[in-house]
Parts: sequence; C-alpha cells; structure tokens
Amino acid sequence: MNRARFLPTQQRLPAPRALPPTRRSRAPFPRRGGRGFSFLPAILLILCLSALAGCGAPQPTSRPGSHNAIQIKGSDTMVNLALAWAEAYMQAHPEVEISVSGGGSGTGITALINGTTDIADASREMKAEEIASAKENGITPVEFVVAYDAIAIVVHPSNPVGELTLQQLSGIYSGKTTNWRQVGGEDRPIVLLSRESNSGTYVYFLENVVRLGKKESNLLFSPDALLMPSSEGISAEVSQNPNAIGYDGLGYVTAGQKVLAVARDPGGPYVLPSAQTVMDGSYPIARNLYMYTAGRPEGTLKAYLEWILGQGQALIATLGFVPLR
Repeated sequence: MNRARFLPTQQRLPAPRALPPTRRSRAPFPRRGGRGFSFLPAILLILCLSALAGCGAPQPTSRPGSHNAIQIKGSDTMVNLALAWAEAYMQAHPEVEISVSGGGSGTGITALINGTTDIADASREMKAEEIASAKENGITPVEFVVAYDAIAIVVHPSNPVGELTLQQLSGIYSGKTTNWRQVGGEDRPIVLLSRESNSGTYVYFLENVVRLGKKESNLLFSPDALLMPSSEGISAEVSQNPNAIGYDGLGYVTAGQKVLAVARDPGGPYVLPSAQTVMDGSYPIARNLYMYTAGRPEGTLKAYLEWILGQGQALIATLGFVPLR
C-alpha cells in the first residue's frame, strides 16, 4: 500500500500496560454465635464475585482493524463516498460491519486522537498540533490519500457572473468585495455562504482561497458569512437565493446551482471543475481526500483500505469525485 505514510517518524506504539486489579472492599464474614466463620456465606460471595468477573466486568477492547467491526467518522464532504464504499464492501464481505458518520474532518480527527474511531475521514491534512496530540495519546497517525476532489464555486442560475479569479474570490470572502457589480454582475449585495469552521473544506478554502496560499496571511472569512452546517445546506440556499455565493465539493453540485469557472490569475485561463481538470492540474481549487488510521492497519481494517485503494476506486467517479487513477 504505497499511499500510506507515517506522519511522524515511524516508531512502535507503546506496549499496552496491564491495569492493577480493581480493589474490592470486603466485610468480615459473619460469625455464628461468636464462634468462628460460616463457610456458606463465603462460598456464596466467591461465586458472586466470579460471576461478576465473567459477565459484568469490562472486557479488553480489540485493536483497531483486528475485529470485523469498523468505525468511521469525519468529513461531511466524504460521507456519501464513505457510505457507498461501506455498503459495497459489506455486500461482498457480509461478515464485516462498517458504520459511517459525519460531523466534519475535525470531528473525525479528534475521535482518532481519542481512540474512539478506527478511521478518520478528512478533506484536509492533519495539523501539526493534532499530530502532537495524537502522539501524546500513544497514537501514530497513518495517512492514506483515497481520492481527489474539486471545490466548486456555485451561484444561483440567474446570476450573470460566469467566472472569477482566485483574487476576486479572496476579496469576496474576506469582505472587501460586497456587491456583485464589483465583479461584473448586477447591482446586488453578495450573500456569503460558508461551511462551519470544523469542516475540512472550510479550512482548505480559508488557507488556499481567502489567504491565496500565503502562510503569512492573516485574512479571515468576513463576519457576514453565513456558516452552513452541511453541503446540502449550501446547495439549498444557493438554489433559492439569487444573491448567494457558496463553495462545495464537486460531488454535491445540483441542477439548482450554477458553477463558475475559476482562474489562478486575472489573465486566465478560466477553468471549470471536472475530473479531467483536476487530474491535469488546471483547475486551481482541487485537493486530496484522506483517511487516517491509528498506527498501521491490520486484519480487517487493512483489507478494507486495500480494497478502497483497489476495487473501490471504481465507485468514486459515480459520486462526483476523482479517482486516484
């Protein structure tokens, strides 16, 4: 699996440490007439403690991927793709159970750091501070690039604007440009739609569009931007608001939206997002989609990731994303 890489230097995870047995308080056995112990209560107590140890006590959890249940959390952009992969794999491997939930890339990465998920889906790379937090918890994240995506700029179909540069988009989303007339449109206020800050798409757009990829930039989204909880929320608002502009993964574009061509520089060329323009590098707002595991995957988890990077690639284009090959 040549697409996997350790983020920090490869190292062995610390060996699990056995916890000391739970201390239990013991009351003295009752005496019979003050003359010694009664053995019947003692026997009953031993049997009860044995039953509790066998039935009610917590059992050790399996290592991620070493059992037939896989938990996946994270990116809302990837959730439909992750569900399609899970359903197809479970049909071919009915002994495996895969559960998928969204919540944003940040949510998935936090779950990975806390040890509450097997896979974190993310539409951005893990941050240095997230990697450090994982290492503090004894977890070495392993990164897998599983697909590519384009972030489409969408407006209402009635909007006459058909193309924008990255510089114009930065001005719009930072609040410097507030009227469509300033970018060749009608005299209307611009209504900004954005994903919430926990979204990997939000982070990518902030760093690569609002800040134009400049690490020294401190530009932020305009405080007037409406933060939408989901990709579907942006689609719904754009389709009914002629003044709105939004950004979203290409797989979430609907017939009720108009997709704008984007140029890196004012001189063009202006390029529409597609599988071809992502693969040839001509569309300027494209990115990797990631899965992260806590250490090198083994067993069922390893087999599943190998399938995603192999046969599972055939499903990617049907959902509007771009396969690795």
